[in-house]
Amino acid sequence: MSPVRTFAGKLLWVSSLLLSFSLATVNRVNANTPETVPVELKETIAQIEAAANRRNVKEVLGFYSPDFSNSDGMKVASIEKSLTQLWKNYSTIKYTTEILFWEQKDDRLVAETLTTIQGSQRSRVRNVNLESKIRSRQYFQNKKLVSQEILAETTKITSGDNPPNIEFKPVESVKVGEQFDFDIIVTDPIGEDLLLGSAMEERVSGDLYLNPSKIQLEELPAGGIFKQVKAPLLPDKRWLSAIIIRGDGIVQITQRVIITNK
Repeated sequence: MSPVRTFAGKLLWVSSLLLSFSLATVNRVNANTPETVPVELKETIAQIEAAANRRNVKEVLGFYSPDFSNSDGMKVASIEKSLTQLWKNYSTIKYTTEILFWEQKDDRLVAETLTTIQGSQRSRVRNVNLESKIRSRQYFQNKKLVSQEILAETTKITSGDNPPNIEFKPVESVKVGEQFDFDIIVTDPIGEDLLLGSAMEERVSGDLYLNPSKIQLEELPAGGIFKQVKAPLLPDKRWLSAIIIRGDGIVQITQRVIITNK
């Protein structure tokens, strides 16, 4: 399962920790197609998905090796805390996993999946809706998940009666030292509405799943957020996050960017 991470705004704090169970291949050129997925792998994925949709933490964790590790530094104990918090925050949640590729590597089954996570929370104060898409590579041995690498991740959270509609072009990977744009454009007519918001960049860290960062809001006179980012000079993983607030709604975006030297 791969965690999904958001951040906290000064005027709004929405904490959502999502775990997906994405599976994947190491080399797409040599990978087998989804139609030829081994029964063992297909059944394991289906069982994890069903357990998560039932919100059965113990059953989900039963598919993890005691030595499980992932690329963000998450261990089994962290996964348990994140799942518990997520299911507390969202009254409804649904996991859907699509197997993209798979491969046998020594005594392990390796697979790549695209997992979509949808959640909602209804209250008298506000409605909150979440959608996350995560692509990850996972290694299974004897029907246990032993390791995981998150390859791509985009999470969108909206709240309120009329959250701003936005255009957003995900940037999944860039080269070291490269400069790129992180733009969130509000497509609704702004009129006399006051927009508040901000954007932030931070290094991916397992600690931030349970303790999301806070962000200082500013007035947005240009109808969106337009930020230029320069990638670090060494390979790394970063989260780019943005929040836009209008009087009748809020939208948050978190995008994972992989910095590579290839």
